[in-house]
Amino acid sequence: MNYAHPEVLVDTEWVSKNPPNTNRKLVEVDYDPVNGYQKGHIKGASLIWWKRDINDPITRDIINKKQFETLMSKNGITENSEVILYGDFNNWFAAFVFWVFKYYGHENIKIMDGGRKKWELESKEYTTEEPPIPQSTYKAQPPDEGLRAYLFDVSRALGREDTVMVDVRSPKEFSGEITAPPEYPMEHAQRGGHIPKANNIPWATAVNDADGTFKSVEQLKQNYESKGVTPDKDVICYCRIGERSSHSWFVLKYLLGYSKVRNYDGSWTEWGNMIGNPVEK
Repeated sequence: MNYAHPEVLVDTEWVSKNPPNTNRKLVEVDYDPVNGYQKGHIKGASLIWWKRDINDPITRDIINKKQFETLMSKNGITENSEVILYGDFNNWFAAFVFWVFKYYGHENIKIMDGGRKKWELESKEYTTEEPPIPQSTYKAQPPDEGLRAYLFDVSRALGREDTVMVDVRSPKEFSGEITAPPEYPMEHAQRGGHIPKANNIPWATAVNDADGTFKSVEQLKQNYESKGVTPDKDVICYCRIGERSSHSWFVLKYLLGYSKVRNYDGSWTEWGNMIGNPVEK
């Protein structure tokens, strides 16, 4: 596919022929593990549950460095492990966890292209047996803040010609017709709409409907460059709470090779709830 960083992707056939071992860890990332991992998963895969494992249980934030180290140790991962992520929702949550891995400095991390959807379409084998996972010791790097945008970054970027906002939500969320996806009606903001001058490029436009794999470089370039999202710009991606936008962040940074891409994980639930923030519809 001539991606800028092809090393961050593996296909389902590669995974089926290269099972987990001491140095290679396979991790399924699910929003809904009851209807995913627990019903069947790739042999040897451990589970990271997006809602329970990656979000801090008290604060509105991702887990901190210490919590990340504990999660890695629980999954038998070391700093030198090769980690392959895959999951439900066309790897939407796997991409979010990929972003968190990179935020804490893990180098050898990949995504299985197509995730559960493609694996199941190919009728590849699942198991319900959970593998024994020996505990490891993990030392994370300091957070790479260059991958993350905060509220003040977005406020400061408003009106700048060198910065472009990518709103990856559905068109109805972007227009303000609805304030949350139909699947999560309670997780909404006080105001509908979008950040001023943002471009609406839904995250799912980067994948093929048939099997959930990423589109070609040519298709992806057309998808983003036609909306003014070009490699020379400082790009900030956002959605509702930062998970869908991490998928677009992955596409722009690793598949297209954009050098300046950040994920605003506060996203619309933060922006749309802040008193005084400007909103467009």
